[in-house]
Amino acid sequence: MQKARKPIEIKISTVVAISAILHETDPAALQKALKDMTGGVSDFFEDEFAVLDIGALEGAAAAAIDWQALVGLFKTFRLNTVAVRNAPEDLHAGIVAHGLAIDSSAVAGAGAANARAQEAALQEAPVAKPAPQPEPAPAAAPAPAARTMIVDTPVRAGQRIYARGADLVVMAAVNNGAEIIADGSIHVYAPLRGRALAGASGNTEARIFTASLEAELVSIAGVYRTFENGHPAEIAGKQVQVRLNGERIDVLAMQAA
Repeated sequence: MQKARKPIEIKISTVVAISAILHETDPAALQKALKDMTGGVSDFFEDEFAVLDIGALEGAAAAAIDWQALVGLFKTFRLNTVAVRNAPEDLHAGIVAHGLAIDSSAVAGAGAANARAQEAALQEAPVAKPAPQPEPAPAAAPAPAARTMIVDTPVRAGQRIYARGADLVVMAAVNNGAEIIADGSIHVYAPLRGRALAGASGNTEARIFTASLEAELVSIAGVYRTFENGHPAEIAGKQVQVRLNGERIDVLAMQAA
């Protein structure tokens, strides 16, 4: 007898989301900023998930956000808003009512702030000197975690690879329409087409290295550069490194030894 199929299965899945840090809430200003960022390219974002970080806003500005209009604005740029980060607790109910989640890192941030406040209060209060305690035995050092993901097959169109907490090494070509992402640096020992996003968790020191630059888009720590008008002759198809220089992406040809 055939075993009955489960109606649903739950598995762990890695989801990459763009973090959009708001410094103001005026829809016209945000629309202009997004248009400038994307250069008017309709598929600059390809229906990625977005988390709105409102921690930089003043309390009154955050409270006045029109969530429906904001979500709609991001949707026009093919960004699907799914959560809000660093929102004050009194805004949580309104955010959830608009179908958005409260990002867990916001809770962690609040907890860290409370911890700092408690630490400051303890520093001001007199503290009794504790009795000396015997030193604990040294703990065994944990085994080092793997910090590099290696891919030795071509990355096909429509495929997305994410090296969470690690560098990414690709030994074969990355094709048009593919996307490779790493929290660390990216090394591609073959033509790099498609999209490459290094430092995805905010590491501004991450870099991208490739044997042949043919990419549609490169990004370091959320700062993007697209090549919709083609690649400059000095870097097209060349062995290059991509690095972040302030708020600018630099692409530098590497000279053969």
